[in-house]
Amino acid sequence: MRLTTPLLILLPVSLACLGAQAQEVVRIGSASPVSGPSAHLGKDTENGARMAVEDLNAAGFTIAGKKVQLVLVAEDDGGDPKQGTAVAQQLVDAGVAGVVGHLNSGTTVPASRIYNAAGIPQITPSATTPQYTHQGFKGAFRLVASDSKVGAALGRYAVTTLKAQRIAVIDDRTAFGQGLADEFIRGVKAAGGADVVSRQYTNDRATDFNAILTQIKGRQPDVVFYGGMDAVAGPLLKQMKSLGINARFMGGDGICSERLGELSAGASGDNLVTCAVAGGVTGAQEKGYADFVARYQQRYKLTLQTYAPYAYDAVMVLATAMRNAGSADPRRYLPELAKVRYRGVTGDIAFDANGDLADAAMTIYTYRGGRKTKLDVVR
Repeated sequence: MRLTTPLLILLPVSLACLGAQAQEVVRIGSASPVSGPSAHLGKDTENGARMAVEDLNAAGFTIAGKKVQLVLVAEDDGGDPKQGTAVAQQLVDAGVAGVVGHLNSGTTVPASRIYNAAGIPQITPSATTPQYTHQGFKGAFRLVASDSKVGAALGRYAVTTLKAQRIAVIDDRTAFGQGLADEFIRGVKAAGGADVVSRQYTNDRATDFNAILTQIKGRQPDVVFYGGMDAVAGPLLKQMKSLGINARFMGGDGICSERLGELSAGASGDNLVTCAVAGGVTGAQEKGYADFVARYQQRYKLTLQTYAPYAYDAVMVLATAMRNAGSADPRRYLPELAKVRYRGVTGDIAFDANGDLADAAMTIYTYRGGRKTKLDVVR
């Protein structure tokens, strides 16, 4: 498979006449929560997209022989479905040629209907619900594995690697959290040899888990799985420790941020937490990822959380498709987007017929000394 390498590619196009010469301007939308409990993850996403735009502009990109200036139009969806659809309409009205977003499954799905109606391609760097790419929208793509793949992989890992026998499952009732927990349970059952001894529910803004954890403690699990985000997972871990629940803790990419150690007040321990982030690089590609992390932290003076590299790659993939089509008109570059082959920071990128990442890898992490530590890349 021939892959486009990240030799800074070119970007495109909405005409703006400057004197005798016309400079092409293309607007790329970014939609993520930069307010609310997941603001650190949303800002991480926005920053990654902005880095890509800056890199492309700095390289002086042209398309079809014309110089292009990219503009990132960033909006805050607050992680709320209603606000997310309002933001989607704002981006459509702003004339964006493509969208990187949204962060959460619960905002991505309703927003996708607005982009689809407007004919604007959308690449989410993080939303994992299978529903997103199974609506029949030709312009819906994602750069991460879906819940069905992540959940199945984590369920299998719990049984075969962690040797779990008694598992408790909690989810936050969001589209992401519930969907991931359901797929995890399916993965556990498929792997065999473990029992799900408790299924509990909370919400994505909860802070008190005493009632559900007391019930779970009585079932004596050796693994507790949480479907949700790190803003809840951190306090949940802390309260598990205070109640003396000596079980391993598992979750998906939503908990797998650099802030989990801080949010749990140190309760993430050493090798206590196992989480998975969709995507993964090995061998020679690891240096490219490490270089990106260093550049990101130098540019923003912030620790990279999770999604910045995926947002960066999303912009680059849009750029590649536009370059290949010779246009930033969505009607012209969408066919190229569907068949794009790109070697990105997060690995080799190509899409299947639904717009899902083909042959998606996942990186398994734990925490040591409060820092996220890579364990393995699995498929």
